[in-house]
Amino acid sequence: MAETAARTATLPPEAQIAEMITAQLGSRLIHLAAVLKLPDHLDAGPRSAEELASITSTHAPTLYRVMRTMAGMGIFSEGHDHRFALTPIGDALRSGTPGYATALMMGGAMVTRSLDNLLFSVRTGTTAFAKAFDKPLFDWLADHPEEAALFNETMVGLHGSEPPAVAAAYDFSVFSTIADIGGSTGNLLATILSQHAGPRGILYDLPHVMREAPAFLRQRGLTDRIRIETGSFFDAVPSGADAYILSHIIHDWSEPQCLTILGNCRRAMNPGGRVLLIEMVLPEGDAPHAGKLLDIVMLAVPGGEERTAGQYADLLAKAGLRITRVLATASLVSVIEALPV
Repeated sequence: MAETAARTATLPPEAQIAEMITAQLGSRLIHLAAVLKLPDHLDAGPRSAEELASITSTHAPTLYRVMRTMAGMGIFSEGHDHRFALTPIGDALRSGTPGYATALMMGGAMVTRSLDNLLFSVRTGTTAFAKAFDKPLFDWLADHPEEAALFNETMVGLHGSEPPAVAAAYDFSVFSTIADIGGSTGNLLATILSQHAGPRGILYDLPHVMREAPAFLRQRGLTDRIRIETGSFFDAVPSGADAYILSHIIHDWSEPQCLTILGNCRRAMNPGGRVLLIEMVLPEGDAPHAGKLLDIVMLAVPGGEERTAGQYADLLAKAGLRITRVLATASLVSVIEALPV
């Protein structure tokens, strides 16, 4: 990665622009590989483009060109006999994996049609998704259960390394009750409680978002320690918890909506309770960061934003909360701890 960055930096500016703009081809090819389930078809061993074309109902010479290009990306490898094999990266695209869901959603219509309307977002400051699909993202997902399930799987794929990193970075053992607000299937809360035997949990989200939660919590052996409650965090949140976790929630929404969510948490918490935001914290200045690219997705799709530590401090202050510390984790996210003023 460092070698690629160093090589790119030595190119003339116009060549650097060309590399940046053609990067979109990579995401298109990854999405195509997932749609055709090419990694699944290579799971049993190497195959030629002709064999794969017969399975996938595609044109063999054209498929060969696609496979050759993806081999150059490290997703497949091409042998001297022109048969293609799966690499560790390609293996992460097999159906049923978080990477497969991520490829389908991030390369699919939900994101691409939104980004096609990015100019609309830049001109208006509003979400391109609503222009493309005639309603906001989460309202649309409520009407499309298959896409909602894919969205949940994608969140696990994008943020899969975060739960153990968050559980290790912050001492959750000091709490009696932890509420995971907007916690979906309960992956983060289950990971925290698995590492800390004392606390009990409340998992809170909309009913259609939590369809998979009971089975997931049974699988993790935590049904006796986590209570599931349904509702909208814009209306209220369960009362009586010592910590209110909002993991990748605040970055989804506009500032007025964020203040409603934070205000509900502040009113519901026990005395001495705290709010814990799990978010990417953007660096100041020109430093590159994955969160800066994600910020553009947040603009175009749900209508939210990523923030710097200073911006989080300003937002929380408007909700009657003050940041006490920002803890980095072994992943890209930090734990932003806030107490009532």
